[in-house]
Amino acid sequence: MKKAIIGTKLGMTQIFAEDGKVIPVTVVKAGPCTVIQNKTVETDGYNSVVVGFGEVREKSLSKPQKGIFAKANVAANKYIRELRLEESSLSVGDEIKADTFEAGEKVDVSGISKGKGFAGPMKRWGLHRGPMAHGSGYHRGSGSMGACSAPGRVMKGKKLPGHMGVVKVTIQNLEVVKVDTENDLILIKGAVPGNKGGLVTIRNSVKA
Repeated sequence: MKKAIIGTKLGMTQIFAEDGKVIPVTVVKAGPCTVIQNKTVETDGYNSVVVGFGEVREKSLSKPQKGIFAKANVAANKYIRELRLEESSLSVGDEIKADTFEAGEKVDVSGISKGKGFAGPMKRWGLHRGPMAHGSGYHRGSGSMGACSAPGRVMKGKKLPGHMGVVKVTIQNLEVVKVDTENDLILIKGAVPGNKGGLVTIRNSVKA
């Protein structure tokens, strides 16, 4: 069965394995996520669950948002997200907690990457630089802009300077090192996308 949970990235640290090796981990405050709605093939054309996560003052919500939680008869949450689960035994009002996952499981983690502002093509796309000799007048540019008279334009998809970051990024096949059920924490080996405090989604690995 597919599993998923919403959480916030708290930051990175390191722990020691039983053999004494140091393991770099990202700590995620995962859940509890309250089920707000169940979507099914019969009514919506696909299966999923809509969940709420994070504490929020009710006066901070809009009238439509308040109506969503009132209809489900659950406490208001800051974030509302949809988790595509093929089969779900969850009912409205149920909670998804950190104990959904176990140590040793492989997961995919999605989040919004850090913003890096305006970046050149070398930083943004990993392009090679030009010759660094004194006679060269070209070093960190984007390269040829295309042919002269035909087609006479910059081709679609050309890698150019521009805004970098603040896009959805998914890192696959990360390992769950430890699950702290008392504090709703999941420790994941390696780095995950986003800033500290950023929202992340943890799912079963599709390649496991």
